[in-house]
Amino acid sequence: MEKENSKRIQTSILNAAEKKVLVWLAERQPKWVTSDLLTLIGVLGSVIVAVGYALSNYNIMWLWLASAGFVINWYGDSLDGTLARVRHTQRPIYGFYLDHNVDGVTMAIMCIGAGLSDMLNLSIAMAVLVVYLMLSISVYINAHLKGEFKLTYAGMGPTEFRLIMIIVNTLFIYVAPLREFTRHVNILGVDVALGSFDFIGLVILLVLVIIHVTNFSQDARGYAKIDPLHKQ
Repeated sequence: MEKENSKRIQTSILNAAEKKVLVWLAERQPKWVTSDLLTLIGVLGSVIVAVGYALSNYNIMWLWLASAGFVINWYGDSLDGTLARVRHTQRPIYGFYLDHNVDGVTMAIMCIGAGLSDMLNLSIAMAVLVVYLMLSISVYINAHLKGEFKLTYAGMGPTEFRLIMIIVNTLFIYVAPLREFTRHVNILGVDVALGSFDFIGLVILLVLVIIHVTNFSQDARGYAKIDPLHKQ
């Protein structure tokens, strides 16, 4: 659910197909299923993701639980707003506040869970979380100042990210060399062992940083034109 007067900008690869699926699902939900319940289901999905990653330390097959958590998180997080629109029960102010506070919580839960696994260095997971939250802050500011709510970047959105993580989890389950790959890197005099998942995390971090810096620069220039410096 987005701010009432904000224009949704969603150009992800799967957006058109996803919209049709979400409307189809929303039209078939029992009456007792509400948007708030779906939001809660989305949070539950993020907890399942975290538990699956943490348990993968004991058995790699627990990654299937993490992947199932991504599906449950998608179901709740993506369907809550669609259900409100289909039933004409939108609550734009409440929905905007709740939905995007919960987004930060669910991302934190998933990043912490992944960082507690042997697959991903906790520092990398926390760095991804920090940059994600910085990008989110920028999106919310633009929703207020420009009336634009940008949900995707470079054709990628939350759904594409979840799908990528499910594919990565599946590869880690069945491709042993991918799990066993390790490179030692000297960082500020400290020897750090990085595995395949760490390098994937670093790529995601780099992409998020580039997106944030690029958008910040473009938005700052745009706002400077809208609000120029007036000479005394």
